[in-house]
Amino acid sequence: MFYIYEKSTTYIMGKTDKNGVTRPDHRQSYKTMSAAKAGLTRIAKAEGLLKTDPNYAEYRYAICEAGLFHKLIEKQVKKTSLMDKTKEFMEPINTPSYMSPSSESYWSM
Repeated sequence: MFYIYEKSTTYIMGKTDKNGVTRPDHRQSYKTMSAAKAGLTRIAKAEGLLKTDPNYAEYRYAICEAGLFHKLIEKQVKKTSLMDKTKEFMEPINTPSYMSPSSESYWSM
């Protein structure tokens, strides 16, 4: 499995919407490297920027295998538990809110 991620924030990026905006989506993955490269090409075409622009998709995003991404690249953020504000913990930036102890939906399941 492969991810397209934003280099500066390490958010896993989803598909581009009809307005040409690519938003983070932790569920988006690709089975092969070539499928991920094709996805990156689609993002670049949908955003409609010139290759000389520093915000061009191929400069802003990167592709990585899922295991290596979670082990070496993905950033961690410090959060506090909703039930006990004195407990701080680190969690990956792409953790969905319903799986994070810092959210109400985690505790209401």
